[in-house]
Amino acid sequence: MVAAGASLSLAASAASAQSVEYRLGTGTPPSHVWTKAAERLAEQVGEKSGGEIKISVFPAAQLGPESDLLQQMQVGVLDMSIVSAAAASARGPAFLAWFSPFAFADVEEAIAASKGETAQEILETLKPQGIRGLGYVFAGMRHILTTNKAATTLDDLAQKKIRITPFPGMQVWWAAAGAVPTPVQLADVYQSLDSGLLDGVDIDLDALVGQSLQQVAKHLTVSNHMAFPGVVMINENSWGKMSAEQQEIFDTVLDETLSWASDLQIETEQRLLSQLEGEIEVVRLEDAKSVFSTANKAFDDAFEKIPEVAKFQSEIAQ
Repeated sequence: MVAAGASLSLAASAASAQSVEYRLGTGTPPSHVWTKAAERLAEQVGEKSGGEIKISVFPAAQLGPESDLLQQMQVGVLDMSIVSAAAASARGPAFLAWFSPFAFADVEEAIAASKGETAQEILETLKPQGIRGLGYVFAGMRHILTTNKAATTLDDLAQKKIRITPFPGMQVWWAAAGAVPTPVQLADVYQSLDSGLLDGVDIDLDALVGQSLQQVAKHLTVSNHMAFPGVVMINENSWGKMSAEQQEIFDTVLDETLSWASDLQIETEQRLLSQLEGEIEVVRLEDAKSVFSTANKAFDDAFEKIPEVAKFQSEIAQ
């Protein structure tokens, strides 16, 4: 009986040694599609692995802003995260390819491009920093919300203070458009629009409605000028803690999760646009690429020497 008990104890120890526990941080609130994807991944991978893989999700920048999440990932303090490709571009300039102006007509086209060869090569550029890029999850396309009038020409934007996500891709593009690109924390945008500190905002519909910005800015220009993917990533050492079988389970669940999130985002984009059409002025800028030709050229001139940018643009143009 003692020997049998010892055997059972060793078996239990072996089973316990196979389990892994991870922390996953995001900067997005619980309502955001990236956070929903993280929570679905955690739930499904736990279920499919029989509880061997446990992921705890920390949304809404509980573990810090995206720059901190990337730093924590690099040194191994954080196991996993979903951060914007904008933030990732600070670690790997190749991610700037995703912000090529007017590369996609809609979020569905951007999602299709994420399965391409160059998109996968861009993920690989994180490896020297000890981070494994796993895939992309999308927020909506970028549009222009303004307080005074809908932006249909560059003159409408001249010297207007437009809130941007602070990274070189948007900085260069908006400055060349003649606006004053102004970094403001998303949580402060409502008050900044209401007080006149901002004249407008470069925004996706998820964030627009999530922050109720339509209450203080009544003019939406549907421009689809840039995509805005998030990057799912894991620390290389954390990845290595999983057995080959666990990695296979994880990959399978992640693929399903990203597909689910893509379908959700496509539906959400259409639903939110319909909602806003009943609340504020919505102008569809059909010739947006021509209107912003000066800004588009400035972007290309600034980043065309990054190999992945030129390759990505060529690939998606085919």
